[in-house]
Amino acid sequence: MPVPWESLIPFGLLVVMFGVAGTGLKASRMYQNDWKYPRYSIDNWDEMMMTRDEQLTGSRRGQTMDPIAPAGYNNLYYKRK
Repeated sequence: MPVPWESLIPFGLLVVMFGVAGTGLKASRMYQNDWKYPRYSIDNWDEMMMTRDEQLTGSRRGQTMDPIAPAGYNNLYYKRK
């Protein structure tokens, strides 16, 4: 049975466009996550540490090794989600 070669061009376009969309979505997610892979199975301890890191560095994935916290770290009016 012969292969209809003219139908492979639209098929190839679909495959390429799904690949471009998937790669763009992954790049967008990693850009929002400081170029790190997403976290899975986050428990209460991880959530608390992520909140602490966000207060210290401004990013939920950022970490700091400064022994002294910044001035606004112990602010009572920190926004809770």
